[in-house]
Amino acid sequence: MFNLKPISHDSIETALAKAERYRLLNEPHEAESICHDILAIDPANREARISLVLALTDEIPQEPAAFNSALSAISNLESEYDRAYYSGIAWERRAKSYFDANGPGSTGYVHDWIVKALQFFEQAEHLRPTGNDDAILRWNTCVRFLERHKDLRPKTEEAPEPILSE
Repeated sequence: MFNLKPISHDSIETALAKAERYRLLNEPHEAESICHDILAIDPANREARISLVLALTDEIPQEPAAFNSALSAISNLESEYDRAYYSGIAWERRAKSYFDANGPGSTGYVHDWIVKALQFFEQAEHLRPTGNDDAILRWNTCVRFLERHKDLRPKTEEAPEPILSE
């Protein structure tokens, strides 16, 4: 079996840039791997922790279980703002991924998960540093998503499915 090799502390900045580049190339597993390498030698590295969260949420469309991994990584973020904001990102990406997959009961789940994202973005808005409107931008994006997809409604209000066996 092969063993992982540690990277040097001097390479952290370039490794972070590579992780971002892999995310932009839609290769989240590669970005995730790089983040783990960075965190192995610098566990408190905020940029690597956040990049890991984003890489994991990028994986959600192909691997729904990545959502739980993202939530676990989010729990390791130090600031309350970061935990709220990135939780909102995770719920938003989960909802949109399920929407795109048109999964069973998707209208209810997608609506409820977008609302959950909105709750986290609202929490992050109250915790945000001065001049940082990222949570407001995500809030507005989610609201516009719901406005574009008026058929989405809370899971408890969904119309019953018709019986097709008759």
